[in-house]
Amino acid sequence: MAFGTQDEPDEVMNEINMTPLVDVMLVLLIIFIITVPVMKHAVNIDLPRASNQAQEVKPATIRLSVDASGSYFWNDEAVDDAALAFRLKTESLKTPQPELHIRGDKDVRYERVAQAMAAAQVAGVKKIGFVTEPKTP
Repeated sequence: MAFGTQDEPDEVMNEINMTPLVDVMLVLLIIFIITVPVMKHAVNIDLPRASNQAQEVKPATIRLSVDASGSYFWNDEAVDDAALAFRLKTESLKTPQPELHIRGDKDVRYERVAQAMAAAQVAGVKKIGFVTEPKTP
């Protein structure tokens, strides 16, 4: 028995058997041929257009003015202390809560502005701002 001869039955096969690969490829081709027409079948409907962005509701701004005599004005309407507290409580319950802009006369006592701020705090108003006039040169 000679070494390296081709006649031995235990010899390793160096070639790839292509038959199973071709069978698998043909099966996949048939599956794709059958499923593609089914995927394209659809009913044409005209859908309504809508935006996916949420509507942003901007809260109203309340202008509370205090004149030189110490009187309160709610959006240019005169109010007394009791009505001011009631309106602030009503506005603080709204969602989104409006901003309170306080305009104080330069000659008014600071006590009246502080009372308005305290009433707003008791009512639960969270956003309070002060409006001033720019200084003229």
